[in-house]
Amino acid sequence: MKQKKIRGHKRRHRQIELWRQYNLKLDLKKLSETQLQYAKIRVHPWNSISVTKSSIPSINGKTKNAILNGLLDIYENWKSQLDKKGEPYYLKIWLCEPRFSTSQVVCAIGDKIEYYEELFFKPDNVRTINAKNYGKLQDRISKLNWSFYLDEDHHDSETVLAPECYETIQDYHEDKKWFDSLLKKPHRTNKLEDGRELFSFKRGYLWVGGA
Repeated sequence: MKQKKIRGHKRRHRQIELWRQYNLKLDLKKLSETQLQYAKIRVHPWNSISVTKSSIPSINGKTKNAILNGLLDIYENWKSQLDKKGEPYYLKIWLCEPRFSTSQVVCAIGDKIEYYEELFFKPDNVRTINAKNYGKLQDRISKLNWSFYLDEDHHDSETVLAPECYETIQDYHEDKKWFDSLLKKPHRTNKLEDGRELFSFKRGYLWVGGA
């Protein structure tokens, strides 16, 4: 697959700053209603799905630092707001490598706290984040506590393998062929409470950071 070239870096950095400013203030009213708020990376083209046969390059260099700086700023501002409320909360930065574009800041309260605290799979072979990999931001990275998990894609047996979920039988057979091929790759399998099987495929690493 041909890799798409990113142009207009100055424009991208303006978009990053607008995204950062937009997310600095936590919507406490919405948080109270939904018990969940998150700030995903909403900067084109990394928040888009390619409709051509070209792939979008990974975020790196100054652009990566600018986005990570935004995630840290958002985290710190949200933490300040939540601390003033004086109520229990879950607030973390999800830092994905190499799929950095899926990184985000996530906040949960109430019943959803426990869910997010137990969300990710921790492998036996634990790694430690290397703050030096993040250049000028290494001091800010070092001030947070980071836990190591796997960054995974998940597919459940009902969604992928049930013919009634598809508009045409041809679509079903195409997905079935793709999924049968996917299952030949290394993965984890878990049995869910409702009887479905959940298949988890490693895509990289995930560091979850917070106070």
